[in-house]
Amino acid sequence: MKHQASTSQDRPGSVLERGNSRIRPEPTHPRSNRDITATLITDLPFGPRAAEVAREAIAVALHGEAATELLDDARLVGSELATNAFTSGTPPLVLCVDHQRPSAGRLEVEITVTDGGCSLPVTPPPPEPPDEAESGRGLVIVEALADSWSLTTSVHGSRAWCRLSRSVGKH
Repeated sequence: MKHQASTSQDRPGSVLERGNSRIRPEPTHPRSNRDITATLITDLPFGPRAAEVAREAIAVALHGEAATELLDDARLVGSELATNAFTSGTPPLVLCVDHQRPSAGRLEVEITVTDGGCSLPVTPPPPEPPDEAESGRGLVIVEALADSWSLTTSVHGSRAWCRLSRSVGKH
C-alpha cells in the first residue's frame, strides 16, 4: 500500500518549523543515493499502539548503527510524533526513518510521521505544560531532542518531521 501526504500553498493548513532556534526550509529530500544509509517505511496502527510500533520500527531501522543515546532519543521522538498523529490526525499513519553518515563519526537520523489529515490549526507548544498535565509534552520533547523539526498540518494530510544528528563511535 502506498501512502503520501503533502501540502501546498493553495490548501488550508498550518506549518510550524524549528531548527536550532531559527525557521528552517523544508527538509532536504530527496538526498543523494550515496548519503542514504538506509530507509525504513512502515504503516503504523491507528490506535494507542502507534507509539509502541514506532519505537520498535526505529530500533529495527537503527540496529547496529546508533549509539544507545541516539537510539533512545530517536525512539522517544518517534513515539511522540506517532502519538500526536494518532491523537490529532486521521488514518493512515505512516512512519519513515532515514539514517545516514554524512561524515566519519556522525550519524543523522530523520524521522517522519504522516497521517491522513487534521482540521485543527497547528499551535506552538507551550514553554512548559503544567506539572499536573497528563499530556502536552510531545512537541516540547521533540524540540528538546531534535536538531531541527517541522510540523505541517492540513485537512488533506499532516506531516511531522525531525532530524537528530549525533557523534557516534566507529563500528
